[in-house]
Amino acid sequence: MTTFSVLEFLESFYIKYGSFIPLSESDVREHLKKESKCDLSNRLAQTQFDFTCFMVTYNKHTLRLEDLGTLEEQNWLNDQIINMYGELIMEATEHKVHFFNSFFHKQLVAKGYDGVKRWTKKVDLFSKWLLLIPIHLEIHWSLVTVTMATKTISYYDSQGIVFRHTTDNIMKYLQSEAREKKQTAFQKGWKITIIKGIPQQKNDSDCGVFVLEYCRCLSVKQPLLFSQDDMPRIRKRIYKELCDRRLND
Repeated sequence: MTTFSVLEFLESFYIKYGSFIPLSESDVREHLKKESKCDLSNRLAQTQFDFTCFMVTYNKHTLRLEDLGTLEEQNWLNDQIINMYGELIMEATEHKVHFFNSFFHKQLVAKGYDGVKRWTKKVDLFSKWLLLIPIHLEIHWSLVTVTMATKTISYYDSQGIVFRHTTDNIMKYLQSEAREKKQTAFQKGWKITIIKGIPQQKNDSDCGVFVLEYCRCLSVKQPLLFSQDDMPRIRKRIYKELCDRRLND
């Protein structure tokens, strides 16, 4: 009975997360404690277990189970998930794509160019082929991209909302960055486009997942062929990629 209970638990865990990576021994023991017909409390109490909290670390990012939990069901993704996934995208593209931290736009709005110019002190943005800039306004995620070859700033939104001021802010930032880095060719000639006909969400909770999937597809030059129906699968895949610390092929 106990063996069957464990196997059943493992199967349900794998279906939920798409991986056994975040599973800890304490999860199994807690499940047995709840499901067993026998009273295991005394036996468990007599044994000392030393379990460290599960964490995924990558570069300067750390994810805990509560962060990964935002990928479950219809939870809203948090900044930690967004930013570490951006790191994985940069690594997968050999840093030909630059992903801005999710707090970048807020800092730009609050303090202007001087408040963020140090963020790219060691980064040559103008040598990248694509910039990905997640935008978080109130409770909604959207995406601004920059294609350097064509000097095009594009806006992607999974609810069809247009926050035009965000693209204007990014254009002014790029012009200031070009002056700071003495990149004459990029000080003017920028154009802004609102991307339409892209996959749209049908709820109020998946905007962050849509943004990450936009980023992933655009960074590897794949068409945006997913839909709302794919969200449960994409959430599981992102969860596993974060635990594996790499994008899956």
